[in-house]
Amino acid sequence: MDRKQCCVKLSVEPSRGLVDEKFTVLVQNVSPGSQLTVHALHQCEDQYTWEAFAHYIANASGTVNVSEDLSLGGTYSGVEPMGLLWSLGPVPGSKPGLRMRKVNVQTPMEIRISVYQGHQTEGFTAQVPLAGVLVERWYMAPGVQRVPITEGGLTATLFLPSGPGPFPGLLDLWGGGGKLVEYRAALLASHGFASLALDYLTPKITLETGKMVDNTYFETAYRVLQQHPQVLGSRIGMLGLSFGTSITLKMAAYSEVVKLRCAICVSGSHVQPVDGSVSEILSYFHTNAEKTRFNEENQVIWRDLLLPIPTDPALKVDMGRIQCPVMLVVGEDDHNWPAKESAQDMKEMMERAGNSHLLTILSYPNAGHLIEPPYTPHFRATVFKTVNQRQKVMALWGGDTVPHSRAQEDSWMKTLAFLRENLYGSTNTAAASVSHL
Repeated sequence: MDRKQCCVKLSVEPSRGLVDEKFTVLVQNVSPGSQLTVHALHQCEDQYTWEAFAHYIANASGTVNVSEDLSLGGTYSGVEPMGLLWSLGPVPGSKPGLRMRKVNVQTPMEIRISVYQGHQTEGFTAQVPLAGVLVERWYMAPGVQRVPITEGGLTATLFLPSGPGPFPGLLDLWGGGGKLVEYRAALLASHGFASLALDYLTPKITLETGKMVDNTYFETAYRVLQQHPQVLGSRIGMLGLSFGTSITLKMAAYSEVVKLRCAICVSGSHVQPVDGSVSEILSYFHTNAEKTRFNEENQVIWRDLLLPIPTDPALKVDMGRIQCPVMLVVGEDDHNWPAKESAQDMKEMMERAGNSHLLTILSYPNAGHLIEPPYTPHFRATVFKTVNQRQKVMALWGGDTVPHSRAQEDSWMKTLAFLRENLYGSTNTAAASVSHL
């Protein structure tokens, strides 16, 4: 290493930001034309370690700008400003099927960005980097409040944006894995929406009674949000992913209590017994269990359980009853739910009913089931525990890393714009003025 290489400067701006904010990684004071590896290392709360890396060549002024320069190889290639995050994967030797998910949103994700001499592919922890920077990525912006909610028998967490309010509200529902998952609601609150993360498959009341919640549970959640003094009760939307889509569409179409301004459905379907409770919907899915498939790696494929899309109106939500704008987010390589076929059928139903002007479909080729906030690593298959059978399987979600990552970034930007337009109104700039880190 020549003397100049001893004074390598590595900067990441911003070094503290929201998880959906881009950053710029800049390496300076290296020898022109030198080969460098930029490396990202993250240890999850479950103590598993993840890494990403890319190979660069310094330009004539002795710099590498990850936002502008070409990666020649590594966990990603080409010009990828955020590749160090979306290409993160478990370090070699990790157990298979891991998924990275933030549990405690009141602490940041910490990522160590380092630069190494040469084009390295392994053994990073045994080497001394030329320079390193610790980066913080937050789901909660400064001033966002986290409020546990137990009233009405709910297991939920309300995230209130910074500022006096009142704010539009959003019910946030995840899918068939259950648990209280907070990170998306926290991030949405960071963008100006009072967001209620709701556990509806494994809430305290279900664990105590052994009974799954009925539809009034969701209406209670809506009322709690509607009646909160910092929430605009007439401006509430609903966001569901996977099985959360089933509940979102059911509430939007049939509830006399839940009156939504808009709904977003990610990677789901309208197929369900329309008069069914949560447990009856799950039971219906499992009546088709013989359609479960496994690929050559013994990863389970569930998308066929709801195919072909039924023609019986008692087995799918009447989309003609929808009276608010609906956005469907579809990964066309979803192996878990028939999201693409469902979106097409919903579109045809709404065209026949005359309300298709309310429908927006975002459909992404080669994207999988788990469409998450931007720069979340892509998980093609992970260990998954079903709520009703409590068995662990390796679920195939689908998608290819680069197009899936593009889909996450594009759909998130359009999700925020859709929510601003329908919950704030396009002329209101309050949502855009939320303080970032």
